[in-house]
This record gives sequence, structure tokens and C-alpha cells, in this order.
Amino acid sequence: MKVKQLVLALLFVGLGYTVLQAQEKETLRLSLPEAQQYAVEHNYTLQNASLDVQKAEAAKWQTLSSMLPQVTSSFDYSNMLGYKMSMGGFTIPLNPYGTFAVTASMALSASQIMGTLMNDISVKMSDINHQQSELSTRTGVKSVYTSILVMEDVVKLLDSSLNNMLTLQESTRKSVQAGAVEPIELDKLSVQVATLRNSITSNRRTLKMLYSSLILQLGADGNTQLELTTPLEQVMDINEAAKLTMGGFDLEDNHNYQLLQQNERLSQMQVTNAWLQFTPTITAMYQYNAKTYFGREEGMNMTPPQMIGASINLPLFQSGSRLAAVRQAKIAQQESANTKKQTEEALQVEYNQDCYNLISAIESYQIQKENLAVTKRVLDNTSNKYRTGYASNLEVTNASTDLITAQSNYVQAVMEVVTAQIALENLLGKKE
Repeated sequence: MKVKQLVLALLFVGLGYTVLQAQEKETLRLSLPEAQQYAVEHNYTLQNASLDVQKAEAAKWQTLSSMLPQVTSSFDYSNMLGYKMSMGGFTIPLNPYGTFAVTASMALSASQIMGTLMNDISVKMSDINHQQSELSTRTGVKSVYTSILVMEDVVKLLDSSLNNMLTLQESTRKSVQAGAVEPIELDKLSVQVATLRNSITSNRRTLKMLYSSLILQLGADGNTQLELTTPLEQVMDINEAAKLTMGGFDLEDNHNYQLLQQNERLSQMQVTNAWLQFTPTITAMYQYNAKTYFGREEGMNMTPPQMIGASINLPLFQSGSRLAAVRQAKIAQQESANTKKQTEEALQVEYNQDCYNLISAIESYQIQKENLAVTKRVLDNTSNKYRTGYASNLEVTNASTDLITAQSNYVQAVMEVVTAQIALENLLGKKE
């Protein structure tokens, strides 16, 4: 009876542990667009890019607020400890007193206004960086997502070939036992079976690493289980990929070019800001004071209750430092213009090269896809011939080796298409 209770207890513990594990591991079923959107919402790098935009906005308003009225208040208390000041035979008591003051001031200069406009450009540049990071996140997810789908298809293909080889190995073993085939033939097949198994194991390890990489890019929990729902045929839309090479290239859509445009505007404003150092700074202030004595006798109060003031600060001579700053800003502006012009030409060359790379990758992919299918059929056909004695072991070995090579070439061709397509999408600034 006690043994039965112990067994039941162990079963309940094991069941509870299994349920707990199931609860800890969340399963995400994601299509490619859903995976990309999930990464946009959860990826830490993209979150930091979004925070950079908020920081730039805060810096802009910090500069703007410096031109608005600044109000400060103060209160102080003084006690001369009963001291009286003597003046020509009469004394003036210095009673304890307190003073409350409120001061409102405002300083305005042309360089402050220009500083606000320059901060506005910084906000735009941060926003462009955020868009660029989002595009990079989306394309990165697509690359890993596609790699997983390719590896899963390859593993299925190799599993099918392995089952075929195992059937062939078993029939050869029976033939050896019957004395119809030399044992060396069985040994050769065993080597091919081991080679296929090793290839499958290696691909499964790669597949596991790819899933971990995708989880990291998504910003999901490390215990999350992923289920990808978009088929490879839909992701590898060759017609859509080829269309990227036909739409032309608009520089205005490229994020790097947009940053250079903003940088050129910033350098122009820096020249203007250098000239504005010659302009005056206007300051205005208002102050209210309330002074109260705490003794029996009212002391001498020389503090005015209210006061206003204004000043104009005009820089006159600084040994040519402002003119040197203007020259420096103009040189920086010319450098920025040269960089922009050089980048325009480089981006056009890069577009032509990326189009060529994508077209070549598509052609190679189509060849390797067909080659993989043909190689699979050759192995199946050779295996059938081997069973009936019309093919040698060497032919089977060669066909199996060719299949592994074709699989490797196919994976490489797929990734070349994805890499070339992503490079062109990033250049064109397309989110898909």
C-alpha cells in the first residue's frame, strides 16, 4: 500500500513539474510581418533609438526655455544680537529683520534663437536614426527568419535521404548475410549513412542557434518557443525581389543621405550662429522686495520694494576670435557639402552594384534550387538501381555526396539572395 502511495506521489510531482515547465515556456506563433512588428515593439536597440529621439526633444525644449522668463525667490534672516549704531549723539537700533524677494529676469540673444533651430535639426536627425534602426531591425529579423526556414527544409530533405540510405543499408546487410554482396559494400554504405547523419546533426545545431538569434532580435524571453508560420516560398518571393531592381533610386529615401542633408543644414546654421556672436544680448529684470523688522523699534529700511532694470550687452573686440570662428564654420560647411556630393555619387554606384548582386543571386538561386531537386532525384534513382544490381556502391556514394554538396550550395544561394535583397532594401529605405 505504501509503495502504491509513493508511486502516485511521484506521478503527481512529475505531472506538476511538467505543467510548470509548460507554463514557463511561452509559444509565439509568428508570421514574418508579425515577427518584424514584434521586434519593432520589443527590441532593446530600437527602444534606445526611440529614447534618443526623446532626449533630443528634451534638449530642444531646454534651449527654448532659456529664452523664457526665469523667476527665482529668496528669503533671508539677519540678527545683530542687540547691536545699536551710534551716529552724532543718537543711536539707531539694528533690530532683527527678514527679507523676502522675488526676481523675474529674461535674457534674449540671436544666438539663442539659432540654437533652438539647431536643436530642431538634432531632433530630426535622431528621428532619422530611429527610422534607420527600425529598418535594420526588420531586415535583420527577415534574414534570420529565412535562414531558419531554409535550414528546416534542408533537414527534412536530408532526413528523407537518410531514411532511403538506411533502407538501402538494411537490404545490403541481408545481401551480405546471404553471400550475394561483399561486406565492403556494406561498409561503404555505412560510411555514407554516418556522413548524412553528421550533416543532419550539424544542421540541427545551426537551426537551434538561429532560433536563439531570432529570439534575441525579437526581444522575447529566453524561454520562449517560436513557431514560424510563413512558408519559405512566400518569403523567397523572387518576383518581388526582382522588382526592387526596376523601380529606380531616389536619394531622398536613403537614410544616410537624409542625415547628410540635415548635417549640411546644421553646418549652414553654424556659420550663421558664428556671425550672430557679433549681435547684442538684451536682458530685462523685475524685482520685488519685502523687508520686515522683528524688534520693537522700526529700523532704517533702505531697501526699495520694487525695482526694474534692463541692459544691452554689445561685444566690441575679442582680438579676432569671432572672425576666426566664422572662418572655421565656413570651412566645416564646405567639408559637409563635399561629403554630401561624394556620397551622392557613391550611393548611385552602390545602387547599381546592389542591383547587379541581387540579379546574380537570383539567377544562382534558381540554378541551385533546380540542382538540389535533380540531385535528390539522382540519389533516389541510383539507390533503386543499386537495389536491383544496376548501380555500384561507388555511384551511390557519389550521388549521396553530391546531394550534401547541393544542399550546401542551395543554402548559400538562398542567403545570397536574402543578403542582396536586404542590402538593396536598406539602400532604398524600404520597410517592405
